[in-house]
Amino acid sequence: MAKPKPQRKEISDDRQSASSHTSFVRRVRTDDIAERAYALYLARGTEDGHDVEDWLQAERELLEGAGLIKPH
Repeated sequence: MAKPKPQRKEISDDRQSASSHTSFVRRVRTDDIAERAYALYLARGTEDGHDVEDWLQAERELLEGAGLIKPH
């Protein structure tokens, strides 16, 4: 007896969904995270040496706000 073939459409849909998610995350990183990180820099009084910290905080805030990661 032949085995039923897996439904490729579902797999394809999952991959497309993951691809859309990745594209959304990339758009957030490109513009919004840089803008938010700069706002954090300005709020600190333009104190140098916190660029990576600001970037990571901005990224976390925006991804949480978009529901892509769970809040801390």
